[in-house]
Amino acid sequence: MASEITTSEYIKHHLTNASMCNTENGIAFNKACADAGFWTWHVDTLAWSIGLGILFLWFFRSVAKKASSGVPNKTQAFVEIVVGFVNENVTSTFHGKSALIGPLALTIFCWVILMNMMDLVPVDILPSIAGMVGEYGFGMDPKDVYMKVVPTTDLNVTAALALGVFFLILYYSIKMKGFRGFTKEMTMTPFNHWAFIPVNFMIESVTLLARPFSLALRLFGNLYASELIFILIATVGLMQLPLHFAWAVFHLLVLPLQAFIFMMLTIVYLSLASEKH
Repeated sequence: MASEITTSEYIKHHLTNASMCNTENGIAFNKACADAGFWTWHVDTLAWSIGLGILFLWFFRSVAKKASSGVPNKTQAFVEIVVGFVNENVTSTFHGKSALIGPLALTIFCWVILMNMMDLVPVDILPSIAGMVGEYGFGMDPKDVYMKVVPTTDLNVTAALALGVFFLILYYSIKMKGFRGFTKEMTMTPFNHWAFIPVNFMIESVTLLARPFSLALRLFGNLYASELIFILIATVGLMQLPLHFAWAVFHLLVLPLQAFIFMMLTIVYLSLASEKH
C-alpha cells in the first residue's frame, strides 16, 4: 500500500477510523460521515474493543471452570498469577470495603492490555485484509476501506473508560460521605470558612474533573504516539523489519505498563472517594 500512495496519504489512511453515520439519505460510511455531526460510530474501534472484551471474559471463564485445587497447569497458573497480582495491588491500595473494586481492577487491567497489545500487530496486515474484503467482496476501492485496529488509539474508548471511572468516583463519594458530606467536601476544603466557598468549589471541581481527563488523555496519547511510530517505521522500506522488531520489543514493557497505570490510578481515585473524612 505504501508504494501506491504518498507517505502522508499512507499515514492518514492508517490513522483514520472506519466510520458509520446516519444522514438524511440513510446510513453512510467513511468519507460521507465527515460532516455528519456528533453521532458517528467508529465501527472498527467498537468491533475490536468489544471482541477483545469478549475474549477476556471467555478465556478467564473457561480457565475458572476447569480449575483444580491440585497442581495447576500452565494456563491456570498464568491466570492465578494475573489475579493474584491485581488482588495484591487492590488490597494494598484500596482502603475501603467493596466487592466491586477487585473485579473492576482485573477487568480494566486485562482489557486495556489486550487492546494495547494490538499495537504489536504489523500495521499493514489487518488493514490490507480489510481492503481485499472491501475490494473483492463489495467492489470498493481499497483506499476507501479503513481499519484502525488499536482501540486505545481512539480517544472515544479511553474517554469512555475514564468516564466510567468518574461516575464511580461520584457514586462512592456520595455513598460513603452522603450528599451533604460530599457537598461539604466540595465547598469547605481546603479553606474551612464560608467566605472561601466559591474558591474551594472551583479548586475541588478542577481536581475532580482532572482525574478522568488525565486518565483518558494519558492512555490515548501514549498509544497514539506509539502507533504513529509503527506507521512511520513501515514507510522506511527495507529497514522496517529490524526497526519494527526493536520498537515492538520495547513495547512489550510499555503496553502492559500503561494498563497497570490506568488500573492503579482507578484504584487510588476510588480509594480517595471512599474515605469518609
